[in-house]
Amino acid sequence: MELNKTHHNMTAEEKQQQLDNRYLRMARIWAENSYCLRRQVGALVVKDKMIISDGYNGTPSGFDNVCEDANQATFPYVLHAEANAITKLARSSNNSDGSTLYVTASPCIECAKLIIQAGIRRVVYAEKYRLEDGIHLLCKAGIEVIYMEQKNNYGTEEK
Repeated sequence: MELNKTHHNMTAEEKQQQLDNRYLRMARIWAENSYCLRRQVGALVVKDKMIISDGYNGTPSGFDNVCEDANQATFPYVLHAEANAITKLARSSNNSDGSTLYVTASPCIECAKLIIQAGIRRVVYAEKYRLEDGIHLLCKAGIEVIYMEQKNNYGTEEK
């Protein structure tokens, strides 16, 4: 996108890409709330240009904020950012049908199942996970999946 383009003469696609970029940067900042040492992941659920839920990876409510054991292995009860954001919706009056999930890492297969069941229609992510079965499942379900590469200064670039 050209730097001298004003908001008024941007195409709808360029405006959406700019919004995707900004929400993904916000998800990255939100990830900084995680106490996990190995990896910090953030997620935002957005509907009609409004953030309706957020999450980051971490322990369930009431548990100590320690995600890894002495060998740096992640405890099995640690929740992923997407799961935290989606389950938070269950305790609110918000509805995720037709929403977009912005997440700093590609969803695993377990989170992909939650995304499908929550009615989320788009997923924008920044970091590829070693397994791609979650992405494949989302695509199979007809969910639009967009990868945006990370830059060092919290910027992103669509791929």
